[in-house]
Amino acid sequence: MNNHWIPSSGTDGKKLGYIPVGYKLMLTFTLFTLLLVSVNFYISHSMYDETMREQTRVNIQGTLQQIRDNVAYKVDDIVQTSATLYDDPAFIQSVRRNLSGAENYVRMNNVILPKLESAAKAVGLNLRLSVYFHNQTVYEKYKNWNHEINQDFNEQTYDIYHMTRVSNEFWYFTLPGEKYNATMIWRQVEEDERDGRISMIRRMVDMNNPLQIKEVGIMRFSVRLSQLFDSVDYTKLGDGSMLSVLDPFGNVVFTSGPSVEDNYDTLIKINEPTGLTAHDQKHYLIIEENLPQKNWKIVAQVPLNIIEQEAKRVRTILIVICIICVVLFTYTGYVISRSFSKRILKIVGVLNAFREGDLHKRIAYRGKGEFPQIANALNAMGEDIEALIKKVYLTQLQKKEAELEMLQTQINPHFLYNTLSSINQLAKFGKTEKLQDMVVQLAQFYRLTLNSGRILIPIVLEIEQANAYLDIQKVKYGQRMEVTFDIDTNIWPYETIKLILQPFIENVLKHAWSGDRIHIRVSVKQEGDDILYRIIDDGLGMKQERIQEILDPQDHSHTGCGIRNIDQRVKLHYGSEYGVSIFSKVGIGTSVQIRIPARSRNSNPDKKAAE
Repeated sequence: MNNHWIPSSGTDGKKLGYIPVGYKLMLTFTLFTLLLVSVNFYISHSMYDETMREQTRVNIQGTLQQIRDNVAYKVDDIVQTSATLYDDPAFIQSVRRNLSGAENYVRMNNVILPKLESAAKAVGLNLRLSVYFHNQTVYEKYKNWNHEINQDFNEQTYDIYHMTRVSNEFWYFTLPGEKYNATMIWRQVEEDERDGRISMIRRMVDMNNPLQIKEVGIMRFSVRLSQLFDSVDYTKLGDGSMLSVLDPFGNVVFTSGPSVEDNYDTLIKINEPTGLTAHDQKHYLIIEENLPQKNWKIVAQVPLNIIEQEAKRVRTILIVICIICVVLFTYTGYVISRSFSKRILKIVGVLNAFREGDLHKRIAYRGKGEFPQIANALNAMGEDIEALIKKVYLTQLQKKEAELEMLQTQINPHFLYNTLSSINQLAKFGKTEKLQDMVVQLAQFYRLTLNSGRILIPIVLEIEQANAYLDIQKVKYGQRMEVTFDIDTNIWPYETIKLILQPFIENVLKHAWSGDRIHIRVSVKQEGDDILYRIIDDGLGMKQERIQEILDPQDHSHTGCGIRNIDQRVKLHYGSEYGVSIFSKVGIGTSVQIRIPARSRNSNPDKKAAE
């Protein structure tokens, strides 16, 4: 339905071959009307007591899950804090040692007390940390909580006791067997029940012998129930609701909300193994959510009159839906115009993509209207422009290669003349061995230079061509020229455009001499996804203004044309981010860097075009 029709006098819509926009508007209004009536009918007949009860249960279940997560977060904080003592072998070994005098004083003040103070203050809760050590040489340090019934200490505190104080206590005897990093219980012990607190109890053990875990002591983190379960708030469920926390034995640990008339123990009878059940008893909806950290449960007790409130809310929703329907009819024209604007924006998006160089973007409309015709025209235009750009690119590439061949034909005769002159001198003085080497290197140089007319060659051949050129020049310059090659072996599988090293080496020998000797270093390395050529000399150097003139693509003078040619060839083959860069300082030397992508012959996208 992406066609557009503009009626005019004497035009019969049936002759256009597609549905006119007037019919589309009528169909749209009809569908809207049917849809709204159907929705109202469905809501009126479907959302009755069971649907509302299920929806309420889901909402309450979500609230319980949030409450569970909040409680679990605080429990995890306390468990993680206890782990700082449990998993600290240095602390455990220090506690086990029998010390006295100054050594014991140092241990208490430098190891035990700072560690316990840090653990007591690690969680933003009103914690009481109590530790019980088997080692009798550790000093006891504690506060008498029996005389502090009515006081609320906001600061985090810690107490140190000897194990003899609790060794006969029932809660100590009933601790389960130790499993590494897993055994811990939550229970109200000592003064917890009186002060409205609950403790997380956990052993401290020595793990030096995994076959025999030795108990060093007991740590007890006592926290207020009101702080641990502050998110267990019945007001989140509605008036008349009640939230309770039950331990694994069914005992009520914490309750929020008004009490109910019936006995709570007989009201909650949830035996299903799923742990996520709801049933109705005496006008209440009972829902539970497990606390996995302690195998406890959060139980919600919600009066059914809340569901009736939900039914009123649904009726309000129906009224709102009717109002929305009126608004929808009012703004139908706006919606339709927006539909057309979206199509136009698609066309504008394609045009902007063309302007930014993305000629692969296409647009498609079905039908026989004006928009499909515009889309077809834009697609055809994109294909034509893309073909034209490819043609111009290949033309420019061929032009640069022709310039390279012309430059090579200018260089080679002069180079050949100088080389033959050197051969003549060697023959005159009877240096047949040097003469033979020079002829072999000359043949090697021209074989690699011609290279069957190919433009892309393996990097190893480019290096061999540069080396052959240098071997010939060594006959002329002898000990005055020193050459060092630094080649990364990782570059052998890759290709390069030919004749990019030798022109820079020749440029050094022509223009960089600053004395009787010169040193040239040729480096080829792989850096990431790129290949970097570097030709470094210790010659005269250049000023920055001279470098800018050489690399200026608008400069058409003969000076530096070989360097510009190589830079433009690299950019044409690989992109504008690659090419030649020159770093030089007068009196110190010059470093030329050529960056190309690391591409093997099979993966080179420009191979066919270049050849």
